[in-house]
Amino acid sequence: MSVETVGVLGLVCLFVMLAMRFSVALSMIIVGFFGTLLATQQKMLALGLPTERAASQGWKTALSNLSGETFEAASNYNLLVIPLFILMGNLAGVSGMSNGLFRAAYAFLGHLRGGLASATIAGCAGFAALSGSSLAAAVTMGRVALPEMRRFRYDDGLATGAVAAGGTLGFLIPPSGGMIIYAILTEQSIGQLFMAGIIPGILLSLLFIGVISLQVWRRPGLGPAGARSDLAEKRRALIGAAPITTVIGLTIAGMYTGFFTPVEASAFGAVLTFVIALAERKLSWRKMRLVALQTMSATSTIFLILIGAFVFIPFMSLTEIPTRMVEFLTALPIGSLGILAVVILVYIFLGTFLEGIAMLVLTLPVVMPIAAALGWDLVWFGIVVVIVLEMGMISPPVGINVFIVKSIAPDVPMLRIFAGIWPFWFAMILMLVLLIVFPQIALFLPQTMF
Repeated sequence: MSVETVGVLGLVCLFVMLAMRFSVALSMIIVGFFGTLLATQQKMLALGLPTERAASQGWKTALSNLSGETFEAASNYNLLVIPLFILMGNLAGVSGMSNGLFRAAYAFLGHLRGGLASATIAGCAGFAALSGSSLAAAVTMGRVALPEMRRFRYDDGLATGAVAAGGTLGFLIPPSGGMIIYAILTEQSIGQLFMAGIIPGILLSLLFIGVISLQVWRRPGLGPAGARSDLAEKRRALIGAAPITTVIGLTIAGMYTGFFTPVEASAFGAVLTFVIALAERKLSWRKMRLVALQTMSATSTIFLILIGAFVFIPFMSLTEIPTRMVEFLTALPIGSLGILAVVILVYIFLGTFLEGIAMLVLTLPVVMPIAAALGWDLVWFGIVVVIVLEMGMISPPVGINVFIVKSIAPDVPMLRIFAGIWPFWFAMILMLVLLIVFPQIALFLPQTMF
């Protein structure tokens, strides 16, 4: 049996385990471990070693890979940004700081048709710049915005679609958890990826607001206008949002001016958020315990997935499947753009039944050699991948953000929520087209600042 056959069988086993609802992380660890064992044995046998020595070498390699890659993932200094940014977002959520973002956006946009939905997008974008989590953005803003939109009799599809789509911005706007994982797995600069996500994040937020404006222009009843805020109310709203905007501004400014590294910026932001929440007396022992548990739970889940990826990637390299995929795709008479379209379509398909981070770590071992062989800028490609993963977060049947919104609005049918997300989904397609036609949208800031 060839190593390529071992690789194909490993992938089949992996997808069977995923279809049976096994944990993604444990599936990758199991397939990576036993796949490395079998692939190494086959290579040793091909070199003429006796069966017993080949088996012994296989076990040594598999055990060494499991222990070494686990230690490398768990001790990677750059990965400290994940628990610290998660902590910062959780502190902002339980202390109510995030509510100030929505109220400030509502004060300036609420009097427009669809203004509450647009304020939700703006609030999600602001909270994304603090938490780096799409789920946190969807949950936090959904709890604040959905009751308000219902009070003003917004269409359920528009209201839930805005929350679900707005939440995905947490995966694109830095500090994005998806970008951190992409940077670690592809050995790219976290700082450059964060900078590359700023302009696309702003543009996608504006496209979402444009989609809302277009819908309420065609059908005004979808999103009636709210009450107009006077100058005093706008001033109070801005003052209320000052704590969270201060944290975001200082953290991002320190990181992008080089005063902080990304790890230091995450630590500074978490401490500053904690100090502000304490100063405003918005933290209790119960809330602090909740924050600690939520942070540990999210961090352990992400780290276990990363360990799975670190064990699975060497197995893929042993099987040479990525190399064969590069040879196959580059031989197709469709050019670089055609291959990019194929990669995007595969990601869109996988996004219908895989969670974003899981899909990222599963596909990068195969996709990155293709990107490198075709000379794509890996920072730009990272932004493209992140946007496609965002699309998966709201794509049926597994769009995780849709289920988050369903948990907040249990009386809204799933079909109604999915119907509401399609205009935003097509806005993401437009964003992808813009990135492909104008790569500098993503590359301008990284090339200017570094």
